[in-house]
Amino acid sequence: MRIDSTDLLVERLKLKQYKRAVITTHHKPDGDAMGSSLGLYGFLKQMIDQVYVITPTDYADFLSWLPENDSVIIYEGNESRVKDLLKETDLVFCLDFNRLSRINQLGELIGEMSIDKVMIDHHLDPENFSTFTYWDNHSSSTCELVFEWIEDCFGPDFVTQPMADCFYTGLMTDTGNFQHNNTKPKTHIIAAKLMEHGAQHIQIHERIYDVFSPDRSRLFGYCLYHKMELIEDGKVALMSLNKEELEMFNVKTGDTEGLVNFGLSILGVVMSVLIIDRTERVKMSFRSKGDFAVNEYSAKYFSGGGHKNASGGQSEDTLENTILKFKETIKNYKEELNK
Repeated sequence: MRIDSTDLLVERLKLKQYKRAVITTHHKPDGDAMGSSLGLYGFLKQMIDQVYVITPTDYADFLSWLPENDSVIIYEGNESRVKDLLKETDLVFCLDFNRLSRINQLGELIGEMSIDKVMIDHHLDPENFSTFTYWDNHSSSTCELVFEWIEDCFGPDFVTQPMADCFYTGLMTDTGNFQHNNTKPKTHIIAAKLMEHGAQHIQIHERIYDVFSPDRSRLFGYCLYHKMELIEDGKVALMSLNKEELEMFNVKTGDTEGLVNFGLSILGVVMSVLIIDRTERVKMSFRSKGDFAVNEYSAKYFSGGGHKNASGGQSEDTLENTILKFKETIKNYKEELNK
């Protein structure tokens, strides 16, 4: 399903009616979040005098090579500056999230503003907070949507080579390097178009996947050897990390990215979960194969959501109690796990 209510927005942008725009994305942004934000930034600079990318939090070092990354303002630590920028802003783009709670305190600020807000996103169950919406839950990524919107509404000449690099990054990472079931024929067509625009697919892959630090490599080995547990007759792979283990491997933002996927590589595993004590709360990452809907499971038990085969969740309880709750509740899905 697609919602496109951006006709008036497109008209106003073509007439250059906006003077300052802000682009923001979700907490701890990933490749799709930063790729879509910085790709859109490259486009909007052709339409608007002042454009800013503001993230609620920091993000992984392996995304720092993205074009225009030096222009990004991180809200945490720059609260006063961001508040001053927002006062003079007349347009806000919200990318790769559909609930203002996903951008923490920044969401409260934006929610109070009486200005045009644009949501471009592909996650389920969007909130009705935006003036203009470009949403499709069948799209592989927000990068796919932003690229389509620019190409369809403004023309392919507005897509530069640096923008293509950004969009290809999100397309590649949100499909798990084109392996997840959100990879459709259209996904490959768009990847080919981005390559025609100059996307450096080999270099992008290397910059995302071939940049493990020694600490991160040891962390993955430790988790696979010492922390992986197979439960429910080998249908579920479970890993967890406590605060001491995060400190042991000097874990930084982005270091656990992709770890949960290793569980799914085991023969017979249908669902993989990674549970991490992040001090302020316990964070959870869920992945699955086939028809097992981890977004429904995480929404029911762990205040989560996301995609059918890739979802997140959280818990205010201790790490130990969260693990116990997971083990107890997943027993209710024996039939689904054995399909």
